Amino acid sequence: MINLVFATNNPNKQQEVQAKVGMAFKILSLADINCNEDIAETGATLNENAAIKSRYVFDNYQLNCFGDDTGLEIEALNNQPGVYSARYSGTRDSEKNIDLVLQKLAGITNRNARFRTVISLIINGNEHVFEGIVNGTIRNARSGTGGFGYDAIFEPNGYTITFAEMPLEEKNKISHRGIAMQKLITFLQQL
Repeated sequence: MINLVFATNNPNKQQEVQAKVGMAFKILSLADINCNEDIAETGATLNENAAIKSRYVFDNYQLNCFGDDTGLEIEALNNQPGVYSARYSGTRDSEKNIDLVLQKLAGITNRNARFRTVISLIINGNEHVFEGIVNGTIRNARSGTGGFGYDAIFEPNGYTITFAEMPLEEKNKISHRGIAMQKLITFLQQL
């Protein structure tokens, strides 16, 4: 069994990945390796932020690792909030972030958007990058109570409901994070 660190403190994410990779890999969290540092996401892109996390663990702990970053990219807003999605309003308050998006899109008919996740995997010092994208549109108002972040205003293409209205299992099958994670898992299974 090969140990692989997921640069996260979210036990749900850790368990989800462990279930998907099977017994060939043991997925460890930052807490599992006693990494208590706050790894600052100072990159200008999702790719840079994902790499900052994985590189930090590899350089400081000499362990194979992967990190991820996700952003909502809205066409009419020049792909904002993008890398700043979690703190678009200046805070990490999802409701305020949604309010700002809806305010900026008021009166704009182009509501095209996409969620994009980037995963940076470092194995034996070599980086491999995986990306997942789901296209959709931004609703004029919130709908649904599930999910988190911008899920209540994002309607994926081919659906008439938002991510926040979708059962979690269905969302995970089509989501940006799920797509990127499946690419990572396929790669790991071929090692």
